Amino acid sequence: MTIGIPRYDSLAKPSWNPPGWIFGPTWTTLYAFMALSAFFIWKKVRFSQCWPWTLFFIQLALNFAWPIIFFIAHELAFAFLECSLLTFFILFTLIVFIKLDKQAGLLLVPYLAWVSFATFLTYTIWKLNPESDTLFCQYGGR
Repeated sequence: MTIGIPRYDSLAKPSWNPPGWIFGPTWTTLYAFMALSAFFIWKKVRFSQCWPWTLFFIQLALNFAWPIIFFIAHELAFAFLECSLLTFFILFTLIVFIKLDKQAGLLLVPYLAWVSFATFLTYTIWKLNPESDTLFCQYGGR
């Protein structure tokens, strides 16, 4: 798959790497589900409870950070660790949301599934490219 980012396009990727065209529609759908999920929570508790919103915005910040770490900083190992943390926070958010509104929680299931897949893909790309020098590995020790 090529996505027009030379550094990414040059990396070794597994045969099961999704085609580039799938990312736009997938993320559009997932962000719509996330927004709808948050709307259902807002309708249920407004801002009277901070825990659901704290978790939601932490996972959103982690979601925002991953492409910067992976595509711009080229930190494959750190991107894997960050994506793992993102997966945990999505799961935690889903659990809290589902207790408040079942539909809101269930709307996050496809997001959790996709990011779990992305975490494994990130790990695989990192392991397929051991020669990829990154600051994390240079200073953190391989």
